[in-house]
Amino acid sequence: MSKVETTQEPKKQIRRFEGIVKHAKDKTARVEVTRTVMHQKYRKQYKTHKNYAVHDEKETAEAGDTVSFVECRPFSKTKRWRLTAIVKKAA
Repeated sequence: MSKVETTQEPKKQIRRFEGIVKHAKDKTARVEVTRTVMHQKYRKQYKTHKNYAVHDEKETAEAGDTVSFVECRPFSKTKRWRLTAIVKKAA
């Protein structure tokens, strides 16, 4: 008889981000996440940004709000993120 060993794969880590809402309408918020990166050769720090389409079920986010969001199942072609909380409302 052959012995079958099952190994558990490590749990996938959930990615969480925090960014500023640039545009919000129809259950989708466009969130810009800015991060600081260091150049490998010249050791200079510079800022880079990326935009994410975030699902906002209750349509609570407004332009200028700081929000946190997590990765989830795909809602559409580009929307794979879900809004979890509004960290700070816009002034």
